[in-house]
Amino acid sequence: MTRLGPLLAATDFSAHARHAVDRAARLAHEASARLTLLHVLPGEPLAQLRAWLGADSAPERQMEAAAEDELRRLAAEVGAARRAEVDSRCADGTPIDEILRAADAIDAGLIVTGARGSGFLRRLVLGTTSERLMRRTARPLLVVRQSPHEAYRRVLVALDFSPWSRAALALARRVAPHARLVLLSAYQVPFEEKLRFAGVEAATIDLYRSRARTDATRRLHALAAEAGLSPAQWEPCIVEGDASLRIIESEQAHDCDLTVLGKHGLSAAVELLLGSVTKHVLAEGSADVLVSTAT
Repeated sequence: MTRLGPLLAATDFSAHARHAVDRAARLAHEASARLTLLHVLPGEPLAQLRAWLGADSAPERQMEAAAEDELRRLAAEVGAARRAEVDSRCADGTPIDEILRAADAIDAGLIVTGARGSGFLRRLVLGTTSERLMRRTARPLLVVRQSPHEAYRRVLVALDFSPWSRAALALARRVAPHARLVLLSAYQVPFEEKLRFAGVEAATIDLYRSRARTDATRRLHALAAEAGLSPAQWEPCIVEGDASLRIIESEQAHDCDLTVLGKHGLSAAVELLLGSVTKHVLAEGSADVLVSTAT
């Protein structure tokens, strides 16, 4: 199994960002990988400050020094607590650009952020900034919602059998190698309402439903076998209905602490990253969310 590479955690020193840093440090220790903490001083406010006070003013230097000191203290603290190698990096500019630049510089195997923040990460996950980040990065993204008291125990992996599914399953095993996997497939009868409107008998629709479930079950077991999963490592979760609703229900029903989604699905209509499914999971779910960006 491919190891999890260097990790990058973006922090604005908020409580949610601290959860993300703690989780990243735990993952870095588990994977024997180096972690880099990134803090970005937003470029637009700095540009206004420079327009008022000139470049390299005393207040600007003080802010930069204070941020660097706080980031170094945080790196030392979590590194000691989690027994991980932790570097720190400060930057100024557009947060997305700086996150991507830092990720490229260290060739990050995973970018980690909090679900919300109070500074430059305030809209990173739930606003338009997150969509832009996810669209632009080819690296996996972990959104941390919970305080990480332990390693991930149960992981819900949403699968639609597109090329993204294999990569999402492989990523889940790298990030949570000792967790039990709940492999979810949400199926529906294609055009069920239109079939009913066209007068197709209920028994015929039920036959289609049974076939859809059977096919999903077969493909789910085949994918697990292809990934080399033993029966003790996973369990199936095959449900009918809208994927966004069923993911949240299944996450809670199976007491999962991490949900894994692929960046794209079988078509733009069922895209898991930039469409309604991921927005719903982030807004309504309680588990951390890991987005796989590879095929």
